[in-house]
Amino acid sequence: MKHLLMLPIVLTLVISSSLAETAAHSHAERHQHQIPDEFVPKEPGQGAFASVQEIVELLLSDPQTNWERVDLEALRIHLADMDNVTLHSNVAMESVVDGARFTVTSKQDTVRQSIKNMVLAHSLEMSGTFGWTLSAEGIPEGAVLTVTGPTEDASKIKGLGFIGVMTLGMHHQSHHLAIARGENPH
Repeated sequence: MKHLLMLPIVLTLVISSSLAETAAHSHAERHQHQIPDEFVPKEPGQGAFASVQEIVELLLSDPQTNWERVDLEALRIHLADMDNVTLHSNVAMESVVDGARFTVTSKQDTVRQSIKNMVLAHSLEMSGTFGWTLSAEGIPEGAVLTVTGPTEDASKIKGLGFIGVMTLGMHHQSHHLAIARGENPH
């Protein structure tokens, strides 16, 4: 009789143990097997972080990476400059013959410095692209960028506006890699 009274307790322990083992096995299986790509998020959540992540992957996969020169902090600062110029500056456009002049300013010191860093470097890098002339000068509040080209491109320059002109050339990606590798792309 005593054994019969123990039977429900033993059965409960056996079933609980079996369920726990099945749950643990199922959990381990989920982690051992790759989740299909269509169910894995692709966006890391923030643009600058995504840029750094992409560069880190490239550096890790390149056996020629000189880790003594890698400078991801310089890239982070550059990306902060890009963010400041894109989101926190004020732009006034003025028509000029065959193009436009963009006065880019801010009341914040850090944004002013970002404007100078980005606009002056971009004008040097991109002048001549599409047959356009880009010239820039620093001013106390930021920078002035003048973009001119063939007469037939004047409306395109104005339509692109400051931020559109800043995106031209697809040089940013290689530029970011050069910064991260400790090179001076300017």
